[in-house]
Amino acid sequence: MHTASAPGKVYLFGEHAVVYGEPAIPCAVERRATVTVEERSDGRLRVDAQDLHIEGFTVEYGETGPAVDAPKAVLEAATEYVDGAIAQVRDAADAPGAGFDVTIESDIPLGAGLGSSAAVVVASIAAATSELGVELDPREVAERAYQVELNVQDGQASRADTFCSAMGGAVRVEGDDCRTIDAPDLPFVIGFDGGSGDTGKLVAGVRELREQYDFAADTVAAIGDVVREGETLLAESQGGATVDDDVLTELGQLMNFDHGLLEALGVSSRSLDDMVWTAREAGAHGAKLTGAGGGGCIVALDRSDGTETALSYEAACQEVFRAELAHEGVRLE
Repeated sequence: MHTASAPGKVYLFGEHAVVYGEPAIPCAVERRATVTVEERSDGRLRVDAQDLHIEGFTVEYGETGPAVDAPKAVLEAATEYVDGAIAQVRDAADAPGAGFDVTIESDIPLGAGLGSSAAVVVASIAAATSELGVELDPREVAERAYQVELNVQDGQASRADTFCSAMGGAVRVEGDDCRTIDAPDLPFVIGFDGGSGDTGKLVAGVRELREQYDFAADTVAAIGDVVREGETLLAESQGGATVDDDVLTELGQLMNFDHGLLEALGVSSRSLDDMVWTAREAGAHGAKLTGAGGGGCIVALDRSDGTETALSYEAACQEVFRAELAHEGVRLE
């Protein structure tokens, strides 16, 4: 039996635009998915997922696929990524008939913009390959996890979520160019509206706008410009050091720009906008949606208790919490 965990993430800048080759800077945060895997001799796959912020269930795979009485969307969300991860494990270990019992525990809300699926896939690959005696380095785990997301998301995934979850810390992703970068421990405050967005639908919507209107394509490019400005600021802020308020203020301003551009592309929502404005009015240096949008989470920068307190009283916000930068990515437990 082997166990691995991997962190979720927030986007400091760059979601959606990263799909079109613009840079993005996601940061791993200390909310983790933990996957325990035990090999079984009959070649079957049994997935036990009890706390993915959906009704928990157990599903066993046989020759005809999963058999469970659950809505199709819920089933796909909870199993397609694991199914793809196990396919990658069988390939990596040259063990096409390997079966597993897989137990998933996660404190990352599903589909809320915090990289739940990426964390589950990354942790699943690391745990299951270790169970078969194959050790993969984090970059190979990230690559295999990306292939899973690319397949599940119909070719519209970027490398950002899986690379960030595998490597930890802050990363910069631009197309196939993925690297870790130095970044200070930023004071992240996360607000969660209790819902989630349809990633595929939201990505497709941006694609349609970008193809239809030149100004929508310019908006996507402008998000890339925001990312580059943010990257310069981070490089000047001495990674690992306490970031000063002037840098926080400028980073926050860029986050505000980014949110406005994402809103213009139609991927925000009333609940996300309400939380963003509540955070800003409470004194946050900046606030924006994180992830695909349409519902889910916002991220704000605030050292004080003001944003947490304000969001705890905001009707649109179901949960608010602080999240530290996760310096360690995927790890065996």
